[in-house]
Amino acid sequence: QVQLQESGPGLVKPSQTLSLTCTVSGGSITTSYYAWSWIRQPPGKGLEWMGAIAYDGSTYYSPSLKSRTSISRDTSKNQFSLQLSSVTPEDTAVYYCARDLEGEFGSWGQGTQVTVSS
Repeated sequence: QVQLQESGPGLVKPSQTLSLTCTVSGGSITTSYYAWSWIRQPPGKGLEWMGAIAYDGSTYYSPSLKSRTSISRDTSKNQFSLQLSSVTPEDTAVYYCARDLEGEFGSWGQGTQVTVSS
C-alpha cells in the first residue's frame, strides 16, 4: 500500500517561494505509468490540480499556475517536490500530494496547511 506524506513550512511570506516535499513509501515514484501530482484546496473552495511529475520525469502544469510552479523529484529519496513562487494570500490552502494513474487519484497524502501572510 503506497503512502504519501507532505512536509514543509506552514507559513510563507508574500512574494516568497512556497516549497513542499512529498515522501512516498510502499512504492517507487519511477514505477510505470504513475504520475505524482500536487493538488490544493483554498478555504471554502474546491480542489485545484497544480501539476505533476510522471514516472519518467516528465512534468505537467496547470496553465493558470505554470509560470510560478516547478515540480521536481529525488529518486534516491523517493520524494517529489513543489515550488510555487511569488506567493500571495490567495495561495493559502491545504496542499496535497497524490498518485495519479490515467487521471484517477488513488492515493493521497493527508494534506498540509500553508498560510501566506506577513
